[in-house]
Amino acid sequence: MTFNQLKMALYSTFITNYYGFKFNKDSTSKDKKRIRTQYAQQLLGKLNIHVNVINKEKLPQQGQYLLISNHRSVIDPLIIELATKDSDLFGYWISKKELANSFFFGKFVRNAGTILLDRDSSEMGDFFSDIKACVKGGNSVYIFPEGTRNKENTEIGEFKEGSRIIAMKNRLPILPVFIRSQANEILMSAIRSGKETLCIDIEIGDVIDYKDRSMGLDEAYKKQFNIK
Repeated sequence: MTFNQLKMALYSTFITNYYGFKFNKDSTSKDKKRIRTQYAQQLLGKLNIHVNVINKEKLPQQGQYLLISNHRSVIDPLIIELATKDSDLFGYWISKKELANSFFFGKFVRNAGTILLDRDSSEMGDFFSDIKACVKGGNSVYIFPEGTRNKENTEIGEFKEGSRIIAMKNRLPILPVFIRSQANEILMSAIRSGKETLCIDIEIGDVIDYKDRSMGLDEAYKKQFNIK
């Protein structure tokens, strides 16, 4: 590990936990959105990473949605927070249960607005109940339909069926976004140098009706963003 990498790792750990403590049990969705945006701006700003939003006019300004995105880097949630910062949208992130116990992410994950998924559990009742409560509270749901980071040499991995089920059960229109840039490569470059301003492109797609079953969700996503 280089000196720059070590310095950035220590800074990231500090700032993530610092913002994790800024939430409290009385934090409203509006409070959480503000704090999450500040966190994303500070961390990506430290890395000199700029987020460019393509088709920003397609981003709904309010309402409730199931936001879906491809997933290739640890900073993808931050990219999406900045892409949606000028709207009133706020979503609870679907997050794997292990992250809630992480030294690096734990405090932030537990407090910032997440729905924890136990991927080893055969009983999903509590998970879907948590989603229903989130939606009833007026919030959106944000999810990576691939289920985990895509580390293969492909644009996107196979979507899990759970995303479609969440949309159907909660009558949520589906808002697709696509991180066009290789965010993980840009992150590694930023950590190595830390001086040059780097840009990540994220594209907003057209809203998909949750009742539309004319094609699979991954097929509809690929078609929107012209992914082969």
